[in-house]
Amino acid sequence: MDTGHLPFDRRSQADDDLTVLRLIRSRRVGPTTYHRLIAEHGSARAALDALPAIAAAAGIADYEACPEGVAAAELAAGRKVGARLIRCDSPLYPAALREIDGAPPILWVRGDPAWLSKNPVAVIGARNASSLGLRMARGMAAGLGEAGHTVVAGLARGIDTAAHNAALPTGTIAVMAGGVDVIYPAENVILAAQIAEKGVLVSEQPPGTEPQARHFPTRNRIVSGLSLAVVVIEAAHRSGTLITAKNALDQGREVMAVPGHPMDARASGCNQLIRDGAVLVRNSADVCTALGRETEPVGMAEAPPVPLARPQPVETGEIEARILSRLGPSPSDENDVIRDLGLPAAAASAAILSLELQGRLLRVPGGRLALG
Repeated sequence: MDTGHLPFDRRSQADDDLTVLRLIRSRRVGPTTYHRLIAEHGSARAALDALPAIAAAAGIADYEACPEGVAAAELAAGRKVGARLIRCDSPLYPAALREIDGAPPILWVRGDPAWLSKNPVAVIGARNASSLGLRMARGMAAGLGEAGHTVVAGLARGIDTAAHNAALPTGTIAVMAGGVDVIYPAENVILAAQIAEKGVLVSEQPPGTEPQARHFPTRNRIVSGLSLAVVVIEAAHRSGTLITAKNALDQGREVMAVPGHPMDARASGCNQLIRDGAVLVRNSADVCTALGRETEPVGMAEAPPVPLARPQPVETGEIEARILSRLGPSPSDENDVIRDLGLPAAAASAAILSLELQGRLLRVPGGRLALG
């Protein structure tokens, strides 16, 4: 694809934000079409003027570009939530992302956009992560941050949340599927506010947009496009995490994976990636070595503690389900499981005992738990 104005040049800088926004929000104009139009017409204003004739030639009658009022309302909504619009012709736009096919023409950001270009590395994985997976994510993210990398993830439950939390002291990027003011899942509202202060929230969707299923694959291409490498920690055989890994390969990014137990479904995606040529990594030092950067290893046991949210009343059946979701064939430390639940120890211990009596989990030597 000939993207014309990519990499960065100044041909479209004469356009204002309203004009650029009108073009990308016009019907049937996606990122790839946007870049082609800019390349052919030289500016967003000229492309907007040409759109009706282009549509008519394609057999689309009465075509109208995005009205000024709609684009103006989006700009006002962004200002209201404290977000900033960054266009792909801006020097603030991350150079690595600009290089990918179908790069987002605009980004809405909350926080400091400088983080987008500070050696980003994605740390992603399963939403229903095991305790070992969460522990690995914390150690991985903390070590990468100490080595000078900004940790990128998608603010999802599980691995993403653990990675963001551990990377708060060193900077983290949350790529949103909806608007930068619409936090999903809702339980990450506080985390998102912390990221806006100590990192950056980013999305190509208009502020106020509720995330829908179709938004997540396009979000994933930004996660990988921003990053020098994508590190996968637990992923099922068919999952959004593997879509991100495929995007990374297509974009020429390094893909790395943490191996897991062959009988744990959450490890099947990582093991498949390694079988197919991904770099096997055990900690942040392995990642830095693969990227040509030396660092002291931060092992799983050295992961920093993550502040727990204020406990909320939880039904016993939900506690049991959450415990089981964190276990696999490979035993997990009981104390880690209880800590990851974020619940009072007494409630978690009672649920573990109930599951043991039901035969749904096993206690093994060394204070560890496994699926029954």
